[in-house]
Amino acid sequence: MVENNLFKNGDWVQGKSRDGELIHGFVETLSDNREIVKVNVVESDNEKAVGKSIWIPSKWTEKLPDLEISNEAHLLALIDLALLSKDETWFMELSGKLESIKIHPKITARKSEVRIPGNRIAKLDFK
Repeated sequence: MVENNLFKNGDWVQGKSRDGELIHGFVETLSDNREIVKVNVVESDNEKAVGKSIWIPSKWTEKLPDLEISNEAHLLALIDLALLSKDETWFMELSGKLESIKIHPKITARKSEVRIPGNRIAKLDFK
């Protein structure tokens, strides 16, 4: 799993609760010594845990990698989640990304479509 000092509020994590339930959610709070984290459960094999916040040992939790979302529909879904969780900072961050996509829609789309075959330097003539 991940070292305790790498967790911060808002990090997406997965792990196991004290009862062995699999959980997926985001960090709400860290204990002072960072040995226990409070996780808002978004998904779990125990349906009763979904939507609740639980404290679990950080050594039973793994930080999930950050994903770069540039799809408008996905951003809108995440904005809804930020509103539901009352996370103003995350809401502002997502709203900024959405605004950027709306202002420059072709720039975002072109990044993933650009493919450069072979090595561009090999085409240079060094005579």
